Amino acid sequence: MTSVVKVTRRGQTTIPREIREKYGIKEGDDLIISDEYGKIVLKHIPKLEDLAGIDSGFGKIAEMKKEVDRMRESY
Repeated sequence: MTSVVKVTRRGQTTIPREIREKYGIKEGDDLIISDEYGKIVLKHIPKLEDLAGIDSGFGKIAEMKKEVDRMRESY
C-alpha cells in the first residue's frame, strides 16, 4: 500500500485511514519513528491493556506457573 502525504510547516503529517485501520492506530496512540537504512519507519506501540490475554492460547494457568517456577529454579 502506497500513499502520498504532505508535511506541514510544523513537521506534521497524517497517516492514511487505511493504514491506521489496518494497524489499529487510534488517536493518542504512541508510535516509534526510526531511520533504518535510509528509510523512515513508523512502528505502532500497542497499549498494555490491548495485550491482555494475548498468550492465552499457549497453555493453562497451572502449566504456565509450573514453567515459570522451573525457569526460576534454573537460575
